This record gives sequence, structure tokens and C-alpha cells, in this order.
Amino acid sequence: MSFRAIRVTKDEQGHRVETVTLQENDLHEGDVTVAVDYSTVNYKDGLALAHGKGIVRTYPLVPGIDFAGTVESSAHGSFAPGDKVVLNGFGVGEGHDGGFAQKARVSGDWLVPLPAGLSTRQAAAIGTAGYTAMLSVLALEDAGLTPDSGDVLVTGAAGGVGSVAVTLLARLGYRVLASTGRPAEAGYLRELGAAEIVDRAELSAPGRPLGKERWAGAIDSVGSHTLVNVLAGTRYGGTVTACGLAQGVDLPGTVLPFILRGVTLVGIDSVQAPMERRVRAYERLARDLDPARLDTMTTVIGLDEVPGVAERILAGQVRGRTVVDVNA
Repeated sequence: MSFRAIRVTKDEQGHRVETVTLQENDLHEGDVTVAVDYSTVNYKDGLALAHGKGIVRTYPLVPGIDFAGTVESSAHGSFAPGDKVVLNGFGVGEGHDGGFAQKARVSGDWLVPLPAGLSTRQAAAIGTAGYTAMLSVLALEDAGLTPDSGDVLVTGAAGGVGSVAVTLLARLGYRVLASTGRPAEAGYLRELGAAEIVDRAELSAPGRPLGKERWAGAIDSVGSHTLVNVLAGTRYGGTVTACGLAQGVDLPGTVLPFILRGVTLVGIDSVQAPMERRVRAYERLARDLDPARLDTMTTVIGLDEVPGVAERILAGQVRGRTVVDVNA
């Protein structure tokens, strides 16, 4: 049966985005076919739709780096028709057809069984951003951080990773400092659980190698000068996770936070993370993420609205999570 999809192509006219009708045989190879319920719009998706540079590795391609849905057919021993699953990363939406379609065909090795208590809509609302936020929280916990350790800073707090990180940390009992460059989002962030709002301007410009010790831990999705300043303001023995590059890929700082304060910088990779870590993250999300707050940060759109939202996410005009109902 035919189904609708967003597809990017590249020819003599350049990079193009189209809504098309496909057959299952048009999709890339895989041993599990999933009837997609929902996908999401992430920063990477915005880049894939805008120009593809640095993201799209093969043409034509169905973008969408994550999705949640129901197994339709399977030649993989771990999955059977009717199973609810979620997928994040593994190059889907970059080098393998992804979630901006009503069907996806992928390797069963990439799929995570949906934990009890999570619907496919909730799993999509969590998406790669929320799953990355949970990986960051787990890294802070594994480093020994507890609510008694002190404040935790979240940068890019109004974005997808930041919004989920704020609400997760608040639910777990941490006092959360939320950094944003959008003052109008202060009320939204306080509703998610932020105790204090930090102006992005305090962190985004070049700063001193070491500053006042302000937070015991941090989750940074921004990179560049912001990450350097986050490290400079971290208390002795604190931990910072790095999971994004909204400001840039550079790290123009010094080793002083590491050798004078014993600060730990932990890299968070969501694309190739081992399956046991993925399962652990989703089990914790099912347990620790407040469904009401997840709804607060979630907007649902149809497939035809994706290109417009992708443009806005690149411009920093999207807050929280954007879920794509591919069947709407």
C-alpha cells in the first residue's frame, strides 16, 4: 500500500524538499517495518530540510531522526507485529530513511521496546531531545550528583533538550537554574520547574577561565563560549554534560576548571549509545517524567507543517517539543 512521506532529493536544481507518495519497496532495507504514529522535529531535521549539508549522507532520503509506532512486520527475533517501539539515532534520517513518513523500515537492532506506561505519542514528545536529556541526567547521577549537591544549570533551557532536562531535574528534587536568551519564556520555564532564570548573555560571551562557583552540575546543549563559562562557574568536583552545539563546535577555554577544581566534562552521544543505556533511559523517563509537564511543552503538527517548523527551529523560534502526527 502507498503512504505519504517527506523526501529530500538533490539534482541539477539543487537540494529539494517534497511531500511524496511512496511504496514500501521505496524505503531503505531493514528487517522490521513500522507503522509510524509520530515523529518529531529536531535541530538536525531542520538542517536536513534546509540544505542537507553535514547531515544528509544519501539522496533521496526521508528525513526524521526519530519516530514511535507499531511493528507491522518483522524478521527480527526481538520484535513481532503489534509491538510498540521507539527509535532514536543510528543515522536514521541522515543516511537511512527516517520518521517523516507513515511507514519506516529499519534494523530491529535500532529499536527500543516502548516501556509500559508510555504511549507512542508520549515517546515522540520525549523524542531524541528528551532521550538525550535523560542520558545527561543519568550521567550526572552516575558522577555522584544528588539534589543535596547544589544547584544544577541547564543551558538552552527553552529548547527541546533543555525543556525536558528542566522538568526531569525539578521532578527529581534538584534546584534548577534555567538559562535562556528569550525572556518571554521565563514563565514557561518556571512552570516546568525552574527555580531561577539565568540570562543567556551572562554565559554566551568570552569570559574568565575561572569564575564564581555557582552550580554543582550542568547540562549544556549550546557549546562554544557558553560551555566554557559553564565550566568556569562549576563548583569544585562538579560535573557538566555536553550534548549540543547550538552556539558552535569550538571550545575556546582553558584546562583550569579541570586541574584546579576537579570539574568533570562528560560527553553525551545519543546516536550510537549502547542499547542497554537506551533502555535504561526510557525506563527512567517512563518513571520520572511528569506527563502533565510533558504535555505543557509539546505542540502537535501534521506532516505538511514540518518544513515551516524546521525553518523556525533553525532560527531559534521553537520552544519545547514539536510532535509530528504523520497521519494527520
